[in-house]
Amino acid sequence: MGKVRARKESKKLFIDFRFDGQRFREQTLLDDNAKNRKQLELLLQRMEAKMLLGEFNYAEFFPNSSNLQKLKGHQQAPTTEHQDAVALDTPLFHDFAEQWFEESKIQWRASHVRNVRSILDSSLKPAFGKKPIGDITKADILAFRAKLAKRKGRGTTGLVSPKTINSHMTILRMVLDEAAERFDFETPYKNIKPLKLQKTHIEPFSLHEVHRIIDNVRPDYRNYYTVRFFTGMRTGEIDGLKWKNVDFAKREILVRETLINGETEYTKTDGSQREIPMFGQVYDALKTQYAATGRTSQYVFCNQLGQPLDHNNVTKRVWYPLLRSLGLTKRRPYQTRHTAATLFLASGENPEWVARMLGHSSTEMLFKVYSRYVPNATRMDGSAFERLLGNATSTKPEKEHRHETA
Repeated sequence: MGKVRARKESKKLFIDFRFDGQRFREQTLLDDNAKNRKQLELLLQRMEAKMLLGEFNYAEFFPNSSNLQKLKGHQQAPTTEHQDAVALDTPLFHDFAEQWFEESKIQWRASHVRNVRSILDSSLKPAFGKKPIGDITKADILAFRAKLAKRKGRGTTGLVSPKTINSHMTILRMVLDEAAERFDFETPYKNIKPLKLQKTHIEPFSLHEVHRIIDNVRPDYRNYYTVRFFTGMRTGEIDGLKWKNVDFAKREILVRETLINGETEYTKTDGSQREIPMFGQVYDALKTQYAATGRTSQYVFCNQLGQPLDHNNVTKRVWYPLLRSLGLTKRRPYQTRHTAATLFLASGENPEWVARMLGHSSTEMLFKVYSRYVPNATRMDGSAFERLLGNATSTKPEKEHRHETA
């Protein structure tokens, strides 16, 4: 005799029964309560009555179930009359995606919650929302990706970038994988690889250009760009920097938060949590800045109301006009971070230390992004090895040298 049971992890009900000598489980999205249990028990009674009479058609009750494969084609396809007999098989994509989102968002940063919400509402639900999630095929997924790639966007081609496409596909994969596990069907998201990303475009400033920028920028932004250029902090990290995380005694900047949409939250990753020494001009710049904002705002760099800077506004009103006036190539403010990285490397600093200062968990990203600058900075062209061999030859014992000559 079958049973109505509940999954321990999700507290959702499922039907556990035997048919044709095999055990089957059919998952539902119903919460474990008396009303829902009664509903499923009535359904189970109807199923068992049909089994007793030899009239049970599995596909009639569960038309989209992956368990149909176990029956090796013995069951017939459901008739139109019974197509809607039970909606317990797999829910619509829209409904399950909403449930998945509500269950998952507790573990995400606020910015990621907003991003996932946007992807679901703007792309995934319009494409798959009205379809039972168990009916989505690999062909549907690839067709969606192809259509997404034709949207207008901020990529270099004027279309959506591969990075954005991969972000959408990752959310789709997560929803489908979770549904496949809960409802016991094989996920259609198999052997679909992410699109290859374009190599990050690095166009750092020279040290001479850095000094030109700092010397000519508006006085109220001189400290801001000094810190940006000589720490390599991300835009959100410096814009969200608070005085409580500036340690003048130890001459360290504690990177603990990042600013996103005007609100500070946990940094991009755990590896982004770090301490940055106040090199050279940075200490003096922060001391000067403290005199200006230290007693009026919790933020190091802020507007006249004591609120954090709006990076889009600063970029348009300060950064780009400054580059134009100096005759420098237009570059995004993020190039200040790349500039710091290349200056660290050019000075001969250990790559592991540089990676740590930038908030990378390893040197892999460092060499991937800045590889063409490392050889020039550290003479990775074989000359060091050649000098080593030359020194070794010149210091051979005289006796050994005479023996080789002979």
